[in-house]
Amino acid sequence: MSEPSASPAASAPIGPLAELADRLPPRGSILGLDLGTKTIGVATCDPDRRLATVVETVWRTKFTADAQRVLALAGERRAIAFVLGLPLNMDGTEGPRAQATRAFARNFAKLTSLPIALWDERLSTAAVERALISADVSRAKRAQVVDQHAAAFILQGALDFLDRRSHAENERGFSPEA
Repeated sequence: MSEPSASPAASAPIGPLAELADRLPPRGSILGLDLGTKTIGVATCDPDRRLATVVETVWRTKFTADAQRVLALAGERRAIAFVLGLPLNMDGTEGPRAQATRAFARNFAKLTSLPIALWDERLSTAAVERALISADVSRAKRAQVVDQHAAAFILQGALDFLDRRSHAENERGFSPEA
């Protein structure tokens, strides 16, 4: 299958999900990414955007190889956008990890035309760790799956935001075509 998202002339829009939401088609799967220094957790959702599910953990090597794997996963799932977890500090400021995520997004945007939404991921990994521990998942198994589960946690938060936003617009009688 060809990768509709890969295009040398592409330049994806990057920004907070709230600013990019209107650019998204009403249906279509989204890929959620949890960027770590050693891995990239990947999750996706159904075309109606109700439920995020884990896909895989990409072990990071070089940016080009990492990006090509993510683009291949997006093509396989016919994704219409990406949601990247933005690791803000607890006070809302951006530290080195958030800056690294923004740098990844800028470089990744050169390889795709699909929107790249940034979503606050504070405490996502901690929440996933707690859930896995309470499910009695072994430490070794947690290490293998925590990043993809964190990506699903991030993506589910973004999906819930889009759903609440859609319901609020419908209640106000908002129509994007108007």
